[in-house]
Amino acid sequence: MKVLIAEDDTFIREGLNDLLSNEGYYCILAENGLQAWLLFQAEHPDLVLLDIMMPEKDGYTLCREIRQINQDIPVIFITAKSEEIDQVLGLELGADDYIMKPFGTREVVARIRAVTRRYLRLQSKVTKVSTFTISGLVIYPDELRAQRGEQIIDLSLRDIKILSLLYVERGKVVDRDALFNHCWGRGYIASSRTLDQHISKLRKAIEVDPKNPAIIKTVHGVGYRVE
Repeated sequence: MKVLIAEDDTFIREGLNDLLSNEGYYCILAENGLQAWLLFQAEHPDLVLLDIMMPEKDGYTLCREIRQINQDIPVIFITAKSEEIDQVLGLELGADDYIMKPFGTREVVARIRAVTRRYLRLQSKVTKVSTFTISGLVIYPDELRAQRGEQIIDLSLRDIKILSLLYVERGKVVDRDALFNHCWGRGYIASSRTLDQHISKLRKAIEVDPKNPAIIKTVHGVGYRVE
């Protein structure tokens, strides 16, 4: 998913970029409202994060203009304001949620995932995203979740991409280049450490015994495989 981050604070903008990129989103960045509006029209993002107080064009104005041409795209406001009047105005303009500054990474990830689930469920009605099962683990791509028995497991967008690719190629070895190209994008500078760390983190989430993985098998020197 492509995310437009419109935020004039460099530290916050880059922090959100790092956080969401690690989750598997492709981010485009704008440092003011006018730049964000131009990028929105040129890049057609799937989700928008809008700071309210920005130079050139404020977040409320930008949200209003976005809604005039796209009623469905998720919009999340980033704001330091907590007054009720701001939230009411934002919701009236069609915002899907708020992120209050200062924010924690877990809160941001949870809110982004919640909005992404709603977006993917809407898209799945058109594209018919299918649930699939690997070694007893049921994966729901449009919910960013998996389930084993009664246990519900939250997954990131990148986790879903990895599991979906391994499932489509099940029984075959998926090499590292294929995983990077599909799950990080062709422009990403590959690092074996990045991939191995992510697979390790994913195993801790989905495997019964991460030290002896039954779902994602390592094929040393090549890549990974599921049966």
